[in-house]
Amino acid sequence: MNHTLRPLVFLLAVLCSTGVVHAEKADRSKPMNIEADSLRHDEVKQTSVFSGRVVMTKGSIVLRGARLDVRQDADGYQHGVVTAEPGKRAFFRQKRDTPAGAPEEFIEGEGEVIEYDGRTDNVRFITRAELRRYRDSVLSDEITGAQIVYNNLTDVFTVDGQRPGGAGAAAAPGSTGRVRAVLSPKEKVPAAAETPASAPATGLRPSTTLGGSR
Repeated sequence: MNHTLRPLVFLLAVLCSTGVVHAEKADRSKPMNIEADSLRHDEVKQTSVFSGRVVMTKGSIVLRGARLDVRQDADGYQHGVVTAEPGKRAFFRQKRDTPAGAPEEFIEGEGEVIEYDGRTDNVRFITRAELRRYRDSVLSDEITGAQIVYNNLTDVFTVDGQRPGGAGAAAAPGSTGRVRAVLSPKEKVPAAAETPASAPATGLRPSTTLGGSR
């Protein structure tokens, strides 16, 4: 990641470390439900290609796009790649676990390509990437960049202002090659929902490097 992003990473770490919220951990074990206009399935290779107005749900996870390539590895983990129509972006949404009494939270993201890795529980948004957090339907935080990787298990996200391939890669139309963030102050959680002093806070946290295997 570009060294100029380090002050932003530090700022995100300070602002996002309060509050105890996690992605819906139960989503990982839920089955995929997919709707599309057409399907091509290869039983031998354990691959499926869904085309046309694709909608995938997996617990609280929702993925939408023009095409979805799904494969299942030898250990039974599912992997999906959603591709948007030309000029548009694919869509991702997931509910987050929140303490009792705290507002409901959702993570939304968009990118021309979205990759979901069931083994690592990573979601990767590629090209014109955007990640948003909502509290009770109100936009709280918004991050944009060329590529964003969000880990559902650890609630760590990484953002790169350059396209995959490095600083010399061509930028997408309208892209500045810079990471941009809008972060709202964190509200104090009601006393009944506060974490005991001995438990560490584990909110949405950024990382300084792009992580996660495909």
